[in-house]
Amino acid sequence: MHGSPFSWAGQDRHWEELISTEPRINERIHVNEVRLVGPNGEQVGIVRIDDALRLAREADLDLVEVAPQARPPVAKLMDYGKYKYEAAQKARESRRNQSNTVIKEMKLRPKIDEHDYETKKGHVVRFLKAGDKVKITIMFRGREQSRPELGFNLLRRLADDIAEDGFIESQPRQDGRNMLMVVAPTRKKSEARAEQRAAKATRAASRAAENEAEERELAELRSARQSQPKKRRGPADNMDPDIDL
Repeated sequence: MHGSPFSWAGQDRHWEELISTEPRINERIHVNEVRLVGPNGEQVGIVRIDDALRLAREADLDLVEVAPQARPPVAKLMDYGKYKYEAAQKARESRRNQSNTVIKEMKLRPKIDEHDYETKKGHVVRFLKAGDKVKITIMFRGREQSRPELGFNLLRRLADDIAEDGFIESQPRQDGRNMLMVVAPTRKKSEARAEQRAAKATRAASRAAENEAEERELAELRSARQSQPKKRRGPADNMDPDIDL
């Protein structure tokens, strides 16, 4: 359309800025001047974009816009390829250490007997040591609903018993006929998994050492048998011992 004030070049640049998630580098930085930061973090000052690009070429580095919203924008001299590689490595490590939150549930009755309590407490401790959160549910039935202190005292006792492995993340609250409390592990799931892997490796090494010791002992026994001289059989060995000579 002739005579239109619409500028494709300007619109392309505008959409590029909206869509791209990468920082602008080198000739893609469309400003007159930048606040330049050197490769070691030193402040160079405000320089014209042409001078900043020249300094980047002379140092065999890239000019990377790190703060486009600043006035003027902040740009840094760096090896952008190396920077992207290190950022990807950090992101990969972060994803590896990141774990989805898992909430286990343990249900108890207000008048639970001691044996059942100890069993269920053991399950809660096992969940916490594995790095999982646990929702404790006290289920009230019939007339028990008129005595919420029974559930509260039970939850408080459980929280005290597992204090070494978990802490109260969500305080006890009434939810209909139930009373709920959430406890969280004292350490991260990644730490728990690392400890489990280390324990597994230790057990595997111990089994390997035991197997090696058994093999060595069997080899020594076989060697000892083979080294013993064989007894020569004489004429008397073939005679009946009950026959008088």
